[in-house]
Amino acid sequence: MEFYLPIVWAVLIATAVVMYVILDGFDLGIGILFRFTRKEEERDTMINTIAPFWDGNETWLILGGGGLWVAFPQAYAIIMPANYLPVIVMLLALIFRGVSFEFRSVAKPRHGAWDLAFGAGSTVAAFAQGVILGSLIQGITVVDGKFAGGAFDWLTPFSVMCGVGLVLGYALLGATWLVARTEGDIEARARGHARMLLPAVLVFIAVVSLWTPLGFERIQERWFSTPNIYFLWVLPAATLLVAAGAWRWIGQGATVKPFIASIVLFLLCYVGLGISTFPYLVPPSVTVWQAAAVPDSQIFTLIGVLLMLPIILSYTVFVYWTFLRHGKVTVGSEGYH
Repeated sequence: MEFYLPIVWAVLIATAVVMYVILDGFDLGIGILFRFTRKEEERDTMINTIAPFWDGNETWLILGGGGLWVAFPQAYAIIMPANYLPVIVMLLALIFRGVSFEFRSVAKPRHGAWDLAFGAGSTVAAFAQGVILGSLIQGITVVDGKFAGGAFDWLTPFSVMCGVGLVLGYALLGATWLVARTEGDIEARARGHARMLLPAVLVFIAVVSLWTPLGFERIQERWFSTPNIYFLWVLPAATLLVAAGAWRWIGQGATVKPFIASIVLFLLCYVGLGISTFPYLVPPSVTVWQAAAVPDSQIFTLIGVLLMLPIILSYTVFVYWTFLRHGKVTVGSEGYH
C-alpha cells in the first residue's frame, strides 16, 4: 500500500496537469494572439471560440495543486517556497485575465484596457508557468527535507527559456484551435501564425532536449545510459514525425488535424519530462514516496477524488460536445455571453 498509493496519486496529479496544459493552453494561446488583430469583430469571434470552455478548463489546475497539497505535503512545502514569486505572478495574471474576459463584453465601446489586460494576463500566466516548470527541471535546493535556497533561485537562463518556450507552445495551440474553429480571415491569419510558431516551438524543444542532459547529469544518465538509449530514441523520432505532419496539414488547409498534432507534441514533451524526472517529485532529491502523506490520508482523499473525477470528466466532455457539434464560429455570430 505504501508503495502503490503514491504512484496512483502521482498519476492522478500528472493527469490533471496535462489536462490543464492542453485545455487551458489553447485558450491562453488565444489571449497571447489577441493583440495580433485590430478588428473588433475578429477579436469578438476569437473570444467566442473559447467562451464556453475557459473557466471549466482551470478546474484541472485546482485539482493538480490541491492534489499535490493533500497527497504530497512535503513536496508542496518545498515547491511553493522555491517558487513563491512566479506562482503569485501566475495567479494574479490569471485573475486579471479572468476579470477582463468577463468585463470586456459589458464595457464596450470603452474596453481597450480590458483587451490589453486579457492579452497581457494570458502571456504573463503562460510565461510564469514555464518558469516554474524550468525551476523544477533544473532542481531545487533541499536540506533536511526543507527548501534551503534563495528567493530568486528560480530565475535562471534555463527557466526563462522554458517560460518563453511555453508561451510559444500555448500560442501554437491557440493558433491551431482558431484554424479548427473559425473561417475566413481569422482562419487564414491563424494558419500563418501556426506556420511561424511551429518551427519556433521545435527549436525550443530541441534546445531543452539538449540543455537538460548536458546541464544535468541525472538526466543525462537517464537518457543516454544503456539500455535506455536503445528505447528512448523513439520519443524524439515521434516528435519530428508529428511536427512534419502538423506542418503538412497546416499547408494543405486541414482544420482539425493541426490542432490534434499540436496536442500530441505537448503530450510527447510531457512524456519526455516524466522520463527525465521520475521518481523525483522535487528533483533531484525528494521522490514520490518520500514526499507522500501517510496512507490513511491518501486513501481518504483518494475516495473523494475517485468520486469527483468522473463528474469533472463528464462535464468536460458534455460541454465540448455541446458547443463543438454546431460547427465553426463565424464573424458576427452571437456569442456565448
